[in-house]
Amino acid sequence: MTYGRFRTSLVTVVALVALAAPAARAADPKEEDYYKILTFEPPKGLVLEVGGLEWLPDGKLAVATRRGEIYLVDNPYAADPAKDAKFTVFAKGLHEILGLAHRDGWLYVSQRGEMSRIKDTDGDGKADLFETFCDGWEITGDYHEYAFGSKFDRDGNLWVALCLTGSFTSDQKFRGWALRITPDGKMIPTTSGLRSPGGLGMNAVGDMFYTENQGPWNGACALKHLEPGAFVGHPDGHAWYHLAPNLGEKPAPPKSGGRLSEEVKRIPKLRAPAVYFPYPKMGQSASGISCDLSGGKFGPFPDQLFVGDQSASTIMRVALEKVNGRYQGACFPFRQGFASGCLPSLFGKDGSLFIGETNRGWGSRGPREFALERLVWTGKVPFEVHTMKAEPDGFTLNFTEAADPKTAADPKSYKLETHTYIYQSSYGSPEVDQTHPTITKAEVSGDGKSVRLFVDKLVEGHVHELHMDGVKSTTGVPLLHKEAYYTMNAIPKASAKP
Repeated sequence: MTYGRFRTSLVTVVALVALAAPAARAADPKEEDYYKILTFEPPKGLVLEVGGLEWLPDGKLAVATRRGEIYLVDNPYAADPAKDAKFTVFAKGLHEILGLAHRDGWLYVSQRGEMSRIKDTDGDGKADLFETFCDGWEITGDYHEYAFGSKFDRDGNLWVALCLTGSFTSDQKFRGWALRITPDGKMIPTTSGLRSPGGLGMNAVGDMFYTENQGPWNGACALKHLEPGAFVGHPDGHAWYHLAPNLGEKPAPPKSGGRLSEEVKRIPKLRAPAVYFPYPKMGQSASGISCDLSGGKFGPFPDQLFVGDQSASTIMRVALEKVNGRYQGACFPFRQGFASGCLPSLFGKDGSLFIGETNRGWGSRGPREFALERLVWTGKVPFEVHTMKAEPDGFTLNFTEAADPKTAADPKSYKLETHTYIYQSSYGSPEVDQTHPTITKAEVSGDGKSVRLFVDKLVEGHVHELHMDGVKSTTGVPLLHKEAYYTMNAIPKASAKP
């Protein structure tokens, strides 16, 4: 009898919780409500450690692997790609492919030791013509000699980002450099100071960026602008400036143990990252870069960058702006839960994002050894911070949906802290020089789509980490992602009053 009474009470409690749960869940947005992941299933025995993705004119998706194979995927936009997409072999016997680009019937392939171009001349679906397009950086036997390739830039060049020897030194020429390869195959040394790239990609206006990984002279992973003639931080590649007369004198060596913002003032060619990805909050191995040029087919983030993280198996979002002629901006969490470590990515004609994945070398949060997946917008607009823009005395946040004016105008809805990194020759850096600025006022626009945060005070050279736990939409929904990380290389100057 006692057991019966206890059981009845327990059932009642469970029922009440069940009744209350749907409302709580409905008010709590989830990433999969807005962006769903579709997973391809390659044939049994096919090891699809994806290193490159590219579209062919016939609509097939070319998928290159780190093992040196290229497969063609038929029906890549299938609603059920695990069942309806088909894989066929296009090429084999290449060397760790980390980039594909197509032009004029040729598929350009970024291999470890060269940029090749290949084509199918007899129409049987397999490459039969293989040519060396550029091999000016040569190759040794080092395990870490990754060579990431880009798509064609606005001038018709391809770019290659070369990892340092073992990711620490430059024992082979141009290791730790970004190179341009002209339409006729000539190699142009372009930017020095790279360490361990994870991907290359252009923004909406065609400027080239790469992702850098935490290590010596890099306190955290970052997105860096590959400005021609610039030096982006790691000095070991200085040894090859005598082979790059187009770039003039090599920069002065940086001093270890200080702050990058101070070294930037001392070394004219040195550039700070456009955006840091705080480690490990935003990930541990930044990778491929894709710009949303779909015109809204991928949701409310046109012209923004989407950046992978191999270790965390995530895609991050980046909104850039220029201050004093240099890029800086904010990164936001976007989508987690991928099957393996995200490496290259590529937008499709329908606006969906294809992601190639592998865990080889470092492991990944995603449990599979490799995967090919597709991220599709469901058509629902998430309540997110669309952009975070620096002001002389704070930030302007623009939202994808109208914010509730009461919560958005309450300074207590926000928490702001800052940090920077030690610029040093040893590996990585803790977060240092932390500050806790006060948000003194929050002014909401009439339409609720933006809020102006007044801050005392901003810190140049610091990452500004903003938490927005208290902000709700007009329908009472919290932000899908409540964190933003703004890299403040320069504080904008106040406009002169008329």
